[in-house]
Amino acid sequence: MRSRYRWFVVFVFFLFMLLHQTDKLLIGPLTTPIMEEFGINEAQMGAVSSVAILVSAVLYLVWGYLYDRYARAKLVALASLIWGSTTWLNALAPNYPLFLATRATTGIDDSSYPGIFSLLSDYFSPRMRGKVYGLLQIAQPMGYMLGTVLALTVGVSLGWRRLFFITGGVGLVIAVLIFFGVREMPRGRAEPEMEGLEEIGAYRIDREKVRALLNNPTLLFLMAQGFFGVFPWNVITFWFFRYLETERGYSSDQVMVTMLLAILFLSAGYFVGGYLGDFAFRRTRRGRALVSGLGVLTGAVLLYLTLSVPVERTGVFMALLSATGLTMSIAAPNVPAIIHDIIEPEARSTAHSMTYFAENIGSAAAPFLAGLIAVRYSLHLAILSICVTAWLICTVLFGVVAYRVPRDVEGLRRLMQERARQAEAAQHP
Repeated sequence: MRSRYRWFVVFVFFLFMLLHQTDKLLIGPLTTPIMEEFGINEAQMGAVSSVAILVSAVLYLVWGYLYDRYARAKLVALASLIWGSTTWLNALAPNYPLFLATRATTGIDDSSYPGIFSLLSDYFSPRMRGKVYGLLQIAQPMGYMLGTVLALTVGVSLGWRRLFFITGGVGLVIAVLIFFGVREMPRGRAEPEMEGLEEIGAYRIDREKVRALLNNPTLLFLMAQGFFGVFPWNVITFWFFRYLETERGYSSDQVMVTMLLAILFLSAGYFVGGYLGDFAFRRTRRGRALVSGLGVLTGAVLLYLTLSVPVERTGVFMALLSATGLTMSIAAPNVPAIIHDIIEPEARSTAHSMTYFAENIGSAAAPFLAGLIAVRYSLHLAILSICVTAWLICTVLFGVVAYRVPRDVEGLRRLMQERARQAEAAQHP
C-alpha cells in the first residue's frame, strides 16, 4: 500500500508541475495578441516577464524556509491555490499597468518547487531519489510543449483571457487534490537509519541551521554551478528559435519539428541522468557529481559539433542537436539528490531554494549577454561561446563537488545514526 501510495504522490506532483509550467510558459507564445490588445512595445512586454522572475527569485528563500518549518503538502496546495487565483487576476486586468502588477503576483507560486522535492525525499530512499526527481522534472519541458500547443489552438480560438481562466481553474482543482490527497511525511522518514522505527522525532529548521547552510562549501559550489548552469538553458530557449530562422534559414515548420525533437530528447535526459546518478551513487559517494560533470562536459562538446554542421546537412544537425538535448538535462535531477545526500531533512527545502535563487540571478543575465554578443558578431557565436564556457565552468565546479561530497555524505549518515539511536532509546527506555 505504501509503495503504491508514494507513486500516487509522485503522479500528483508531476501533474502539478506539468500544468503549472504550462500556465507559466503560455505567455511566450501569446505575446503578440497581448501586446496588440494593450498597445505596448517589446520593452514593456519584456518587463512583464522580468517582474515575475524577480518576485519568484526573492520568494524562493521564503518558500524554502516555510517548507522546512511547516507542513509541506499543505504549502504546495497553497501554492496551487495562489497559481489559480493570480492567473485569474491576470486574465481580468483591463489595462497594461494592472496586467503588469497582476503578472508580478504570478511569480509568487513559481518558487514553490523545493518543498515538493523535500517531501519526496521522505517517501523515497537515497538509492531511488535521482530517478524519481528525473521523472518529475520531465514535467517542465512537457509543460513548455503543452503550453505552446494550447496557445496556438485554444488561445487562437478563444483568446488569451479565456485560456488564462482555464489554466487558472486547473490550478484551483489541483490545489484541492493536493490538500486532500497528499499526506505529510516525518522529515527523515526514508533515511536508511530510520528503517523499522515507529517514531523518529520531529525536527525543524532554525537560524543556526540556516547559518550552517551558508557556511557549507559543497552547497556553495552547487549554488555557483546553478548560477552558471542556467546560462545555456536560457540562451538556447530564448534565442535558438531565432538562430534557426535567421542564420540557418529554417522555415517555421522546420523550426517546430527540430525543437520538438530536441525537447523530447531533453525530456528523456532527465530520467537518464537520474538513473545514471543513482547507479553511480551506489558505487561511490561521488557518483552523482561525476555523472553531472561528465554530462555537462559532453554537452559542451556536442553543442560545438552541432553548430559546426553545414546548413544544408539538416539531418546531421538534428541528430547532434537531439544528442545535445539529452546531455543538457543529465545534471538536473542529480543536483537536488546531492543536496538531499548532504543536508539534514529539516533544512533541505531551504538549501534547494538557495540553489534556485542563484539560478534565477543567472537566468536574468544570460539572454541579455547573448543579445549583446549577437549584435556585435552573430547568434552562432553568442550561443556557442556562452554555452560552452558555462558548461566548462560547471564541469570544474562539479569536479570540486565530487572531491568534497563524500565527507558531507558521511557526516549526514553519522547524524542520522545518532538520531536513530535517540529515537530508539526514547521508544525503549
